[in-house]
Amino acid sequence: MNTEWSEAVLARAQKHAALGDPARLAIVDRLLLGDASPGELGQELGLPSNLLSHHLKFLDQAGLIERSRSEGDRRRTYLHLCVEALADTLPTPLRTAPRVVFVCTHNSARSHLAAALWKRHSTVPATSAGTQPAPQIHPRAVAAARAHGLSLTPARTAHIDDTLRPDDLVVAVCDNAHEQLGTQAPDRLHWSVPDPTRTGTDDAFADALSDLAGRIDRLAPAVHPPGGSDD
Repeated sequence: MNTEWSEAVLARAQKHAALGDPARLAIVDRLLLGDASPGELGQELGLPSNLLSHHLKFLDQAGLIERSRSEGDRRRTYLHLCVEALADTLPTPLRTAPRVVFVCTHNSARSHLAAALWKRHSTVPATSAGTQPAPQIHPRAVAAARAHGLSLTPARTAHIDDTLRPDDLVVAVCDNAHEQLGTQAPDRLHWSVPDPTRTGTDDAFADALSDLAGRIDRLAPAVHPPGGSDD
């Protein structure tokens, strides 16, 4: 028997070892549909900080999670699941919601792109809103959508207070919005998608659209309307 294992086999073994604990599997399940700070993760899963750090170290060493600095509160970091590293081993946690509301700060790019992508993948209604809405949608967001066969017109920017309903599933697609929402819509998901308007390039908007598309591919099959299916 050949005991000189290839690097690919050793890497796979490391991932399986990292997942060989109920707490770490719970962390992976939680991060599958949205990002979270270590503090949020520990609170939701009931893990003390020292034990959470222990489990995150295993997942980090196996290349299963990434950390990013918040674009809002720079003292905060968010954990992001490296889904591609897990291939087809993940379950799909189910959520029930009559509508999905994608929220970013200015409701001028990411949230509109997310809502447009969502409508391609699900019959569950979707809309978007902002915590500090801009006067209009960013022109490069409109162009990025058009390049991928999506239309953002005649959409307008809107404030979350004028949009949100009690049973909506809220998905905050930027760090600022997630942090500004606080206890509003407590059962929400958070996607730490970098703000393309900071650089303002076509590539930045294309990257944001690609990031959102991958996340929606995972979330859409997991969200069903109350009392039925979305087929």
